[in-house]
This record gives sequence, structure tokens and C-alpha cells, in this order.
Amino acid sequence: MAGEGAPDADQNGAPTSPAPAAEYPPSPPDPAAAPYAPPVKRSVTIAGHQTAISLEPLFWDALRHAAAARGLPVNALIARIDVERMAVPHPPNLASAIRCWLFQTLFATFSDKDRNDSQ
Repeated sequence: MAGEGAPDADQNGAPTSPAPAAEYPPSPPDPAAAPYAPPVKRSVTIAGHQTAISLEPLFWDALRHAAAARGLPVNALIARIDVERMAVPHPPNLASAIRCWLFQTLFATFSDKDRNDSQ
């Protein structure tokens, strides 16, 4: 396949030429790919202790909106989710608990809207 823009490969298909250099500065993110962006790690303080949480940007945005809707700082909302998480018999990791809480909150919002629309 040489000459078609593909890198040269050995008999097993492994590339023999180096991969192209990463683009610098990087291109702005593609808005269409935003839901599939990789996790972003951020430090938060919960009950006076710093911890790092990795969430996809979509979930960080949803968390900021949920906190603002409740008049809370993001750290305070995360602390509330953490307390709820630790109250269950087999608590998930904090990032999973945040994702589940956000989904449950969104689902409840749609369920309430559906109930109100049917009346």
C-alpha cells in the first residue's frame, strides 16, 4: 500500500516509519466530538481533604450546572454526593457516583416533566 499515504509497514503490518508529530498548537476541540472527549482530572476539596476526580467534560459541565441550580459551589455538591455514596452498602468510586447522581437527577427531571405534561 506504499504510495497511498499509508505509513510503510513490515511483513506483520507494524509501522516502520515514525508516526507523524502531534500538531502544535493543538486544534480547538471539535464540537461534534465533545460528548466523546476523554476524562479530565481535577482536584477538589471534600471535608478539608483534597482528592482528584476524573470526569469527561460533559459531566463536569453538567455538574457545574447542577451546582449553580442549587446555589452551591461545585465542591459542596460533590461533598453531598460523596455523603450519599458512602451511605450505601457497597459504595462505588466517587467519579461513578457523580455520573450516576447526574443521570438520576436528569432522569427525575424528565419524569417530573412527563407527569406534569400528562395532567
